[in-house]
Formats: sequence, C-alpha cells, structure tokens
Amino acid sequence: MSRPPQPADNRTGHSERPLAVTEDDLERALRDTFAGRVGTSRPFAADPAGVAIRRARRTGRRRALAGLALAGVATALVTTGMAQLGGPTGHGETPIVVLGDPRGDTPTPLPATPRPATGPVRAELDLLIGSRLETSSGEQRELTGVGPAERAQRVPDRGGWLVTSAVTAAGRTLWWVPPNGSPPQVLLAGAEAIAVAADGRQVAWRDGADVRAAGLVAGQLLATTRAAVPAGVVPVGFAADAVLLRQPGRGGFRLWDRSAGGQPGKVRPEVLDVYGTLPDGRVVGEISTGTPRRACLALLDPARDLAPVRTGCGLQLATDSPAGVSPDGRWLLVNGRTAALLVDLRALDATVTAHPAGPALAAGAVWTSAGVALYRDAAGRLVRVRPDRVVAGEAATGSPVDGVTPGERLVVVADAGR
Repeated sequence: MSRPPQPADNRTGHSERPLAVTEDDLERALRDTFAGRVGTSRPFAADPAGVAIRRARRTGRRRALAGLALAGVATALVTTGMAQLGGPTGHGETPIVVLGDPRGDTPTPLPATPRPATGPVRAELDLLIGSRLETSSGEQRELTGVGPAERAQRVPDRGGWLVTSAVTAAGRTLWWVPPNGSPPQVLLAGAEAIAVAADGRQVAWRDGADVRAAGLVAGQLLATTRAAVPAGVVPVGFAADAVLLRQPGRGGFRLWDRSAGGQPGKVRPEVLDVYGTLPDGRVVGEISTGTPRRACLALLDPARDLAPVRTGCGLQLATDSPAGVSPDGRWLLVNGRTAALLVDLRALDATVTAHPAGPALAAGAVWTSAGVALYRDAAGRLVRVRPDRVVAGEAATGSPVDGVTPGERLVVVADAGR
C-alpha cells in the first residue's frame, strides 16, 4: 500500500502542478489578489492592479533599452578591434555594424569609409623598368632574363608583349612575354637590327648578309622570307606589308615588299629619316630637297618607292631623331635642335609651324588611343604631352617615376596597334 505524498516530499517523478506561467497568468493573479483585499464596494479612483502592471511594463522596457545600448557599445568595441586587427597599416575598410531585430525590416547599413588611395599614380600605358613590367592597372611582373630593353609593345588580342633589347656585343634579342605568367621566350638572338610592325604581327631583322621577315602568331615566327642586301642595310619599320630599309649612314631609304618576293626597291637617297606611318599607309619622313638643298618634312608614298607627295619646310630638326605619329595621323612629335616639337601634319604645306612640346626625346614617343604622347627624356623622367595644351602654349615637363633606380632604363610600352 503506497503512502500518500507528504507536503515536504519532493521525490515524486514529476511536478504535481504545471510550472509554466505566462505573463497573462501573473497579471490575472495580481488582479485577483488586489480584489480579494478590497473591503468596500466603493469604486476606486484608480485601478491599483493596472498601475502596478503598467509600472512593471515600463521597468521592463527601460531594462530592455539599456541592454540593447550595452549590446551596441560592446558590438562597436569588438568590430573596432577587428578593424584594427585587419591590417597593421590601417588600410582595411570600416566594417558595417547593424543593430536591430533580425526578424524586422532590413536596416540601412552605415556607409563604409572609402579606402584611401595608395601607391604612385599610374601612366596610361604599361612601363618597363629594368626587367620589371608594370602595367597601367598597377600589376607588376618580373621578367627574368630580359634586358637591357630598348623597345616594348603589346601584342594584339591580349597576346602578351614583345620586348626588343638594346644593342650588345652579341647583337640584339627579341623576347615574347606570354600573357599567362609563363617565362619570357627568346624569338630572335644575335640579330644586327630588329624591327617590329606597329600592329605586332610582323618582324624583320638583319641576319648575316640577309634581311629576313616573318609573321608573328602566338609567339611563333611563321612564313619567313629573306632578301640579300648590301652591308649596313638594316630594317627600321614597316609600311603595311613592306619593310622599310635604311641605307648605311645617311644614304637614304628603300622598301622591300616581302609579300611579292624578290629584291628591295630602288634607293631614295633624298629621304633622310622616317618617323612613322599614317592610317592611310603614307610614311612621315624628312627629305632633302630644293636648291640649295634643305631638309623638309614630307609625306611619302610607299606605292611609288617613297616618292614625296606633300612637303613642308622651315623646321630645324635633329639628326636621326626619335619620334612618334599619333594614331589619327594628325600629330608628329619629334626633336628639334634643343627640345621636342609638336607638328600638325594636317597643316603640312610649303611652310610648317611647330610648337615647343617639352624636353628632348631620349626614346620614341608612344601615343595612347586618347591622343596623348608619352616618352622618356634624357634625365630618365616620364614626359606626358597633351596636344591641346601644347598648342595653347603650355609645354610639358618631365616627372620622375617611382621605383626607377639609378642605372635602370625606363621604356614606355606601345599599345597594340601602335
């Protein structure tokens, strides 16, 4: 026979009454307590139970708000600590802290503090500094085994870069730098002279007693042709598919149409220098003309063995000057006797006027698609020429390039197609 449970006995397997008590149960019990202690039926001016309940609710709300504020302070302190731990230089972005009911409407995040700009301002084109390639987007790549470089240009269709070495005792070297990060590859070595077409699709070079030319596809030289030439004749550029050949000294120029085969055309001894080509294929150069002879700018027709079709005289140009023709064919940037000159080729006539553009070019000018010219001066500084400002009377000045150490050569990389 089991004994009934005693009041002090708490060894039963479960509670004799439910332990869950809701807020409504508490309010009802409080009202019942106040009602049981009332000794008169006279109505109260105020409801004691309601007053107590409202007071309790206000206290609960104050405690909840205080707890939320403390949570916000704690969260801010923790996230601030995380931001400080994000990087010793303080370059991490300010974290976004959101406080609120996750079940409610999505809050508007606090705006993040912009990341401060760091590093040097980039040029519009890639730069080759020693053997380090720095792209216009700020990427850096060490080209092991490349250098010293004299010229560099991009290959079309994101096909990498072509780098031509300066002349050495062993001749010149042409490297192809793949775009995928693979090591540079030697395309030519020991050449007396190397010329690369502006579009990066053809290469010509002097090899022994011959001048050779080939197409360039995916880092491979294809369909090589050759022609025997006298000693001292070297390729200097292209006019469409024809190779521009310079005679020894100031002996003139001629063309080799390698697609037609055979030997180079006749020599034009009056052509003293060539600076580039126009979009229509004509060659911009300097010729000796008139009586007495004087040097003049000229547009030369490659279809007629570089015969001049337009001439403008009156400029004093440096001998064998580096230069550059703008992509639209309007501007020529070339060295005068003491400084760089900007010439409007569309106004080329019997006389021609040039605008002082900046310090003398130490290497060829490279033009951007936006019509801005970049080149290196004799002090190794980068010069940026805007034709509109030069025409307005504002000559450009050279600016030092961060990261260039004494003895390193700065090369502006030509864009694909120029």
